[in-house]
Amino acid sequence: MIELLPSRLSAPARWFPGGAPGVAALPEHVLATGCGRWWADRPVDPRVVAVSSGDHVLLRGDPDALTPDALARFSGSRIEAPSGFLPVLDGVFRRVDPWGCLVYVHQAPALAARPAHGITVRRLTPEDASAVVALGPGAARIHRTWGGPDQLASSGLCWGAFHRGRALSLACTRLLGSRYEDVVALAAPGHRRHHLALACVTALCRDVDARGRTASWTCSRDDRAGRLLAWSAGFRLTREYVHYATGRVRRPARPAAQAA
Repeated sequence: MIELLPSRLSAPARWFPGGAPGVAALPEHVLATGCGRWWADRPVDPRVVAVSSGDHVLLRGDPDALTPDALARFSGSRIEAPSGFLPVLDGVFRRVDPWGCLVYVHQAPALAARPAHGITVRRLTPEDASAVVALGPGAARIHRTWGGPDQLASSGLCWGAFHRGRALSLACTRLLGSRYEDVVALAAPGHRRHHLALACVTALCRDVDARGRTASWTCSRDDRAGRLLAWSAGFRLTREYVHYATGRVRRPARPAAQAA
């Protein structure tokens, strides 16, 4: 597939209708923030279109229009696509692991969060980028759809629980849609189960409401902690879907050496 500028892709909404919660907000996020890339099988009248941000990919169109190596660039990604693409994915990648995912929408009051004395919950500023980095490699999952910690800290869409200048937990808008903002949270090791993530998510949801949007939450069906946090923060299940985690690209076998 080739990369396209958004202006070269006619009617993105035809491929990716807007106004939906969860990862469906990814195309709107890329259009609104520029943090992502657009792909197609050809520049004019494409038959297959993809949009990516971070390690997430949405894929739509006719799977029969793809060549065997067209999707190789999406190795190590989480691809959400109609089931008709699965044979193509299986032919390109050594592993294609289906993950059951749950989409929640904020619909109820959150349980009360009571952070310990000395904890301040506030919006991040550009000067807090180093605090995001200090959370370690795991923080990449909350800032990769923004292009990095600096962009996330400057977005105005992230809240953190701080103690003496150190971020102990963060919650941010992962995908900025027209009607929904898909949010994600992270707590530093040793500071989980202290209501810090709940406090950050609650503050973020109030912020999302003030912007006239609704918060959504997406997690794996196997993520018990994520499901519990979502419920405690007032999210309720609305949809289930499957995405495909891709491994390394299959390499064609080398032709056998001819006998002398």
